[in-house]
Amino acid sequence: MQKNGALLLFLLFIGNALVAQTITRFQPGHAELVQRYLRAARIDSATKNAVFKTTVSLNWFAGEKLAWYCNVLQDSIQEYILVDATKGKKQPLFNRSRLAAGLQQIGIVIDSLRPGLSPYEIQPARSMLKFKCQGQYIECNLNSYVCISTQQSAPSAKTADTRRFQGRGAFPQGSTSPDKKWEAYLEKGNLFVKPAPGGAGIQLTTDGTPDKPYGSIYWSPDSKYLAGYHINMVRDSSVFYVLTSLPNTFRGTLRSQSYKQPGDPWTIYTPFVFYPAEQKVMKVKADAIDFLNAPEPHWRGNDARYFTYEKMDRGHQRFRIMEVDAADASARTVVDEQTNTFIYNSRNFTYYLPRANQLIRTSEKAGWNHLYLVDIISGQERPITTGQWVVRGVDSIDEAKKVVWFRASGMTAGEDPYNIHYYRIGFDGKNLQALTPAAGNHTLVLSPDKTWFTDTWSLVNVAPRTILARTTDAKEIMLLEEADLTVYRKAGVSPPEVFVAKARDGVTDIWGIVSKPSDYDPSKKYPVLENIYAGPHDAFVPKNFTPYSEMQSLAELGFIVVMIDGMGTANRSKAFHDVCWKNLADAGLPDRIGWIKALAQKYAWVDAERVGIYGTSAGGQSSTGALLFHPEFYKAAVSACGCHDNRVDKQWWNEQWMGYPVGMHYEQQSNVTNASKLQGNLLLIVGEADTNVPPESTYRVADALIKAGKNFDLLSIPGMGHSDGGVYGRMRKRDFFVKHLMGVEPPARNAGEIPALAEVGRERWSFQ
Repeated sequence: MQKNGALLLFLLFIGNALVAQTITRFQPGHAELVQRYLRAARIDSATKNAVFKTTVSLNWFAGEKLAWYCNVLQDSIQEYILVDATKGKKQPLFNRSRLAAGLQQIGIVIDSLRPGLSPYEIQPARSMLKFKCQGQYIECNLNSYVCISTQQSAPSAKTADTRRFQGRGAFPQGSTSPDKKWEAYLEKGNLFVKPAPGGAGIQLTTDGTPDKPYGSIYWSPDSKYLAGYHINMVRDSSVFYVLTSLPNTFRGTLRSQSYKQPGDPWTIYTPFVFYPAEQKVMKVKADAIDFLNAPEPHWRGNDARYFTYEKMDRGHQRFRIMEVDAADASARTVVDEQTNTFIYNSRNFTYYLPRANQLIRTSEKAGWNHLYLVDIISGQERPITTGQWVVRGVDSIDEAKKVVWFRASGMTAGEDPYNIHYYRIGFDGKNLQALTPAAGNHTLVLSPDKTWFTDTWSLVNVAPRTILARTTDAKEIMLLEEADLTVYRKAGVSPPEVFVAKARDGVTDIWGIVSKPSDYDPSKKYPVLENIYAGPHDAFVPKNFTPYSEMQSLAELGFIVVMIDGMGTANRSKAFHDVCWKNLADAGLPDRIGWIKALAQKYAWVDAERVGIYGTSAGGQSSTGALLFHPEFYKAAVSACGCHDNRVDKQWWNEQWMGYPVGMHYEQQSNVTNASKLQGNLLLIVGEADTNVPPESTYRVADALIKAGKNFDLLSIPGMGHSDGGVYGRMRKRDFFVKHLMGVEPPARNAGEIPALAEVGRERWSFQ
């Protein structure tokens, strides 16, 4: 036994040694690398618009039994399909050649392969199709293909009442009372009302001014009250930038914009109730709104004496729904949610059910984002959904049937926890029904009356399918389309692969994708590039079918290119998301490093000793941070338009994750503060006309690097806004990584070593 064991160990040692000898670094010479650039350019071209039938957009005719859609095929050829939902059949909507001939008879010339029509009505009994073509409305008999031009226009689409969406003016829902007996108006910041029509004005307030006006005023449904605010206006300070290269100028042009940064003051809205008939005003007995915009009041359906409004405290740690008794302006709390980290304000969903004196809202208070039913009168709150999965959004609410249609991820065991599926459930939390059971990431579109839906699903490396289904039982009626990959396959590339590894806690799964050269040699070790975007507002690794991307274009040069969603990003548990709280410098980098090391442990062709990273905006911040805070792992970075200091960037985004007030943690995590830690190779890219992240965010990093005596590269692009650098920036990015991770000089473009048209990274690639 001892001899056998010793022999086994010897054989394992020899095997590992042989593997180590056969795995060598991918290290192309200059001439080979130039050819790889040219090859990547050819593949870029071959994969452009090479996948067809990936989506179906049904257009329903009246009655919602028949619908049509258009497939755009190779060379922009169009095919129009008629769908009979009740029979589960489809057929060509018309004969293209005969239609072209029929239209020619009335003087309209079309390309029969690319008709460019907008059908809007079909009459099966008469075989009549009505459509718009070249600005004319046409009726065509589909038996004879006799066409006539009509003066009749297409029926106007049904639209929802837009009154409530008229804007944030003085009277967002209109100044006339619902009973049409009163007209409200403002003069010099004060509120007036007058009997309509033609009555004399009655002044209700006297302390309004143009700088401190009354506004955001809403009538109660019974026209008895007005609810609104006395507004202490705050004008935001400006940020500036200079356009250096405008045509026909010889001086730089200074531009500015109002821009609220972390810590800047907010306009204050003090709530009031106004009583037109009694000619009096009462201040609501509640705190002023000192954060975000004036909230809209929601009146009780059966008693217009009461209204609710929402209040998020600055710092994003407390959210309340308040109810006001308009009779005496008293206020009470209906919902009061508080947290030690943050409440994700942009994903707060609230839907009011005025006839039932209820509302439906989302909350992460149980550790996962779920739906709750709230009784407004009692304040009682009951969960509609529960479990270790995430409600990703609400699509529809049927008040009559008391049903919520929503989408969620993470409910299906064994599946990618980011994949979106669609469901419906009763207000009471019962009768949960899955509408999209197939494994994959789904997009569901309901017909106008919700009788039918289309479901398109795919995976990052599995092409999409689209079906038509019935909503009552989610039964599949028919397959509409499967993606056509015929042209794409000729390019010789493959979609990215999915890889999963454990997070820093050794328990949580971290998901990502891997793109490798289409001609990769498993006996070579390829340097790694990470495409990073770690903004906590979402998750970013693609889940839909991704036949080709800039990641694959970079991979063709000889890189393994990865993208990962680390801890601190959204769409998982609250604990997963909370890692970002006052901690944006973390960027999930410990999880990303562990993920790449696990990838290298599994695949010998991954060189975890040569790792670069790139990103734009929040990705620009994180990619530079990777070099500053993890120099032992990341060796090179390209950072475009980074929000390198969270005190410089926009308030609404940074205070959401870094908190308020602005404390020392802002400074401690700033790339400006930590610039002296730079060890690797860094290329900073900035657009001089960036109106999203002020350009000085990048220039302040450059200034700190210069003062610290560090070597780095800076590319400032005249006239460019918030971008990854465009064509030129992407060219410089790949050249930078080729030089610093492969140790090879990139193509000598000034000497014409590669044609200009072969410069990969055209406008088809864009930053996150």
